[in-house]
Order: sequence, then C-alpha cells, then structure tokens
Amino acid sequence: MAAHQKNVNIADINSAPPGGEALPLDIMGLFFFAYRDFTGDADALLGRQGFGRAHHRVLYFVNLRPGMPVADLLDILKITKQSLARVLRQLIDNGYIEQKTGHSDRRQRLLHATDKGRQFFATLSATQASRITAAIAALPPDSRRVVTRFLAGMVDPADRPVLDRLNLTNGL
Repeated sequence: MAAHQKNVNIADINSAPPGGEALPLDIMGLFFFAYRDFTGDADALLGRQGFGRAHHRVLYFVNLRPGMPVADLLDILKITKQSLARVLRQLIDNGYIEQKTGHSDRRQRLLHATDKGRQFFATLSATQASRITAAIAALPPDSRRVVTRFLAGMVDPADRPVLDRLNLTNGL
C-alpha cells in the first residue's frame, strides 16, 4: 500500500461523528436510488415531448388543484417567476395547460390542465403510482400511514400548512 493511501473499512465510514449519531447513509442511499427510479420512469416520457422535471411538477400541481393561481404555484415550487414563465409557456403553447382570468380578481391567472394535459399527467403518473403501490403492498398493514408520516417529516415544517391545503397529509 502506498504511503498516502489509507485503508478504511465500512465501520469507519458509518461510525458516528464525534459527539453525534451515525449518519443514516443506508437510508440516504436508498432514497437516492428510489428517487432515481421513480423519476426515471417519467423522465423518458417527458423527454419525448421536449419537457423535463419542472414541466412534470407543474403538471402534477395543476392536475392536483385545478384553478390554482400562478402565485400559489410559485410558492409551492419555490422557483422564480422567470423559471415558471418559461415552463408554463411551453405547456400552454403545446396545449397541456390553459390559463384563465380569476373570477373575483381579474389580475389573477388560474391554471387548468386541458384534456391533453390530464391524459399526459395520467400516463406519467401510472408507472409511478404502480411503483409506490407495489412497494407499500409489500409492507405490513398501516405502512402507508408510516410512509406518509416519514415523507411529511422530511418536509420543512414551514411548508406543513401547504401539505395540508393540498390534502397530502390526510389521516396523519
């Protein structure tokens, strides 16, 4: 072994840092692989349309909450108005989303998925939903609630009211 090399074993890497708990490297790694495969299914379909993950996120929330104001979408996605404008323009120009004027506030822009947008979202979601359903089905009863709690627990506490408004935390 060269003088500058160190021989390390997995126990050294996973040991607790001084004064702290061990890093959950196993869960972090699994989270990476789960996310990679979860998004990979949709990425291929999005790519064929010339879209990316930002387009998918917009389609997800607009389908989840038809009539969502642009301002709410900006708050949820935590992106700039300029970034959203580019993605939204592509989705509108390609017939996936339509923008309507607010009823009580004419300055408000409300977003609705078109039939084409709802069908594309359903196609994108089908593989992802089956992946989630299969993983939860392999777990003990009531695991869905535990998984939901776990994921909600990873979200910044300041965003908890947003999760509740979107009905993503029902039953917790």
